Amino acid sequence: MTGDLRQFVRARAQFRCEYCRMPERLLPFHRFEADHIRPEKFAGQTSAENLAWACLSCNRHKGPLIAAHDPDSAELVRLFNPRLDRWAEHFEYRPPRLVGITAIGRATAWALSMNSPDYLELREALDQLFKP
Repeated sequence: MTGDLRQFVRARAQFRCEYCRMPERLLPFHRFEADHIRPEKFAGQTSAENLAWACLSCNRHKGPLIAAHDPDSAELVRLFNPRLDRWAEHFEYRPPRLVGITAIGRATAWALSMNSPDYLELREALDQLFKP
């Protein structure tokens, strides 16, 4: 991947993870990466249309996944696609949790471990920092 493509993906995402929405500036020592929405393993291309900016945690949990089970219905559903889906249609932030409000949102939040104890603790700490 070229440096220009990486910077384009990063800027398009407004310097935040396109899955959990964590801003890069709040995690200066936590690597962010370009994620292949459709993994290379499944013929996903390294192109702007198939890349999302992701924090290390979301990218590592997602890996080559393209679908996961909705924890509520056990139905197998595709994961959230930042190029096709609007975040607010699938997730809500209910501090400190990211809550999936659709099958896609629930499956993605579960598969990417968006509410791991570490991330819940981090969001609680960040919320405390920015309260008046």
